[in-house]
Amino acid sequence: MANRRTRGPGAQHEERRRQIADAVLAIVADRGLAAVSLSEVAAQAGISPGRVQHYFPAKRQLVEAAFERGNEQSSARIRQRVGQDLDVAEPRVVLTTVLTELIPHDPATEAHMRVRQSFHALAFAEEGIAARLRVLYDDFHRQMAGLIRADQRAGRIAAAVDPARSAPALVALAEGLAAYVLIDVIPADAARERVLAAVDDLYRTAPSRS
Repeated sequence: MANRRTRGPGAQHEERRRQIADAVLAIVADRGLAAVSLSEVAAQAGISPGRVQHYFPAKRQLVEAAFERGNEQSSARIRQRVGQDLDVAEPRVVLTTVLTELIPHDPATEAHMRVRQSFHALAFAEEGIAARLRVLYDDFHRQMAGLIRADQRAGRIAAAVDPARSAPALVALAEGLAAYVLIDVIPADAARERVLAAVDDLYRTAPSRS
């Protein structure tokens, strides 16, 4: 039964959705979000516009699918960069890797962040998207706070630091700098250095050891 499910209509449906989402990301990387349309996505994916519309009737849904796919690919890149299970890796390594992954530095991360920030913009007008993002960020911030708390228990971060406040601040810094990179206010290297400096500041608060 498992094999039939893996190879059946459900698996084909998910594969086609991924194919379309990848096409959206490729278009965004090459020509920007404004170039995304049913016809352009269909041409990029090598399928008919009607097939794209069958899966995603509106552009907003295409952006949402690309947002999810970009997050999925980003998670894979993070695991690859860390080089081991995130649950057993050094908290600082994971924290730094996750935060710097938010800074666009190549076509894949640039497309991801363009779609991500465009999805955020949609949330200003659509409460359903805003509610979804609140849930996602609550989980994201909790994970980041957990990393800070782990190194706090190990004595690498001062007890006075509040992980629940520090985590959202670090994420907001990285994503704000990412927006600056995307519109060429600052270069990616400068944004990355600022994020690394913020992490360094967090760890500098640890008590000195004799």
